[in-house]
Amino acid sequence: MPSIIKNNYFTKEQELTARFAKALGHPVRIAILELLNSQACCYHGDMADVLPIAKSTLSQHLKELKDAGLIQGEITPPNIKYCINRENFKLAKSLLNKVLE
Repeated sequence: MPSIIKNNYFTKEQELTARFAKALGHPVRIAILELLNSQACCYHGDMADVLPIAKSTLSQHLKELKDAGLIQGEITPPNIKYCINRENFKLAKSLLNKVLE
């Protein structure tokens, strides 16, 4: 039986879907996305006032979402403004819908 190299076994689409799904794997991240999706953008400090978590914890969750490409941040010291990455958000919805159909 030939060995399967894991890196070549999954499609790029499957890997991307898994990346988005992992980023959605915590209720705080869902709340962040809902908050950002309901408005154009939001500052880190404003989110910290709304969500019941420490600023450092919020930063970790924002990093996960940003690394997955679901949000983007703009740094204007001393503030960081976050917005939904509309293109990747649309792609994530499409890929996840495909899995859940």
